[in-house]
Amino acid sequence: SSGINAEWPLRPGGAASLNLPINLITLIPLCENMPSGSATKPGDVVTAMNGKTIQVDNTDAEGRLILADTLTYADTFEPSHVVDMATLTGAMAVALGGECVGAYSSCDQLWDSLERGGYNSGDRFWRMPLFKEYGDLLKSPTADINNISASPYGGSITAAKFLQNFIKCKSWAHLDIAGVMDSTDSMSYLPKGMSGRPTRSIIEALRLLSVEK
Repeated sequence: SSGINAEWPLRPGGAASLNLPINLITLIPLCENMPSGSATKPGDVVTAMNGKTIQVDNTDAEGRLILADTLTYADTFEPSHVVDMATLTGAMAVALGGECVGAYSSCDQLWDSLERGGYNSGDRFWRMPLFKEYGDLLKSPTADINNISASPYGGSITAAKFLQNFIKCKSWAHLDIAGVMDSTDSMSYLPKGMSGRPTRSIIEALRLLSVEK
């Protein structure tokens, strides 16, 4: 396009512009989801990056498959903390609506930083459970794990338990942002449409982590 100048300098934004004393790595898993004769079919078994086999009983739950490999790849950097964000389940929107982000975390310190970051920014988090019993609903007769729960309930929780199988970092948080991806009437400072939430809360949580490390 004639409106693009290839010589314009790249300027850091977001967390990078704050000069926080942290080494931040961002991973964005992307893939094309198209039907074809070779597309995944219900009952297929695929092998994840960490070697675990996954029975795909719900082909619409494909986002968690690429996110699983991304978490495994994130571990190769030997991170202090890992936070993933995804519009992963409609069940989260049903559970919490658009008033807060559903958060799952294996680390109380990381959760504390997220909670305080959300409080300071006004864009809140709510911690959800990671009880073992939810993971038991993902058992498969033909693979290490199923990509969908045996129960129709607690769908966001079982999705988080699925992801937990692919991360070794002890300080991990999964944020299901399906309910907050667009603006609600209660967020009067945001225009209608896609909200970018919870970006400001994440940046504040990073600031808190950088001070306390």
